[in-house]
Amino acid sequence: KAKYNKPLYAVVEESCASAAYYIAAGADEIFVDKASIVGSIGVLMDGFGFTGVMDKLGVERRLLTAGENKGFLDPFSPMSAQQKEFAKEMLEQIHLQFIGVVKAGRGDKLKETPEMFSGLFWTGQQAVELGLADKLGSLDYVAREVVKAEEVIDYTRRDNVAERLVKKFGASIGAGSVQAVRGLVPAIH
Repeated sequence: KAKYNKPLYAVVEESCASAAYYIAAGADEIFVDKASIVGSIGVLMDGFGFTGVMDKLGVERRLLTAGENKGFLDPFSPMSAQQKEFAKEMLEQIHLQFIGVVKAGRGDKLKETPEMFSGLFWTGQQAVELGLADKLGSLDYVAREVVKAEEVIDYTRRDNVAERLVKKFGASIGAGSVQAVRGLVPAIH
């Protein structure tokens, strides 16, 4: 964008949430469908803890590490209070960075609400009203009406002839296999 002094447009067809919105916030304009999902300005770290199940089953965890916190997110080891606090502080810092990127990218367009940076998400129509997006518009609309492209080229990857034949052949073999198995298994009445 800076190197070529070109405007950058983000077009959202379905979902522009979390990391996708983090990226889109740097665009000059964000176009959305009124039913798009936009926002989710928050940060999460998830996983599972199986220590209670392991205790009930009598399973012993044998984790060897170099560094007292190397296994810190291991689902089979308990999380210490210090590790939990470390993770919370890190998530808070990343969340503040995310908020800063959104505020810098959207500027005066934002109509901040208490929920805006809570991790909630909105429809495209609501996002426009909140200033999280600029206008309603499809990729075709932006290409033709905003960029004024004379020709629009769709670079979506398509299967070549060989790939289509393999898929068709594979589906035929799969259907034939099902029929063959049905012929071998007696019907139960």
